[in-house]
Amino acid sequence: MSWPPSLDELKLDAGIPDTRDDEKLDLVLAAAVAFVERVRGTSFNFNGDLGSALPEPTDDLTLGTIRLAVRWHQRRRSPDALVDMADLGTARVPSFDPDIERLLGIGKFRGPVFA
Repeated sequence: MSWPPSLDELKLDAGIPDTRDDEKLDLVLAAAVAFVERVRGTSFNFNGDLGSALPEPTDDLTLGTIRLAVRWHQRRRSPDALVDMADLGTARVPSFDPDIERLLGIGKFRGPVFA
């Protein structure tokens, strides 16, 4: 995986075969990338600067960014965070996902930050 994640990577991970939501997906992906770069900017070399001592973004950070964008895309359909699942009824889309936070190293999974 590369940084920043692409729309094709997002659609592959989310199992989205068509192009009807590409514009909306692109928007949430750009927002997720900006969020991760802002929150983890002191931990990774997002710009590919040759002189930087920071590591390149990892595959798990890229996957976490993709999953965050997918979650935001799903939540936009329901202000109450409920999604209708055909024969199964409704389910709540969580606003907090420990797996995504672990991949991104944010929330309670963020290590100490030194100024």
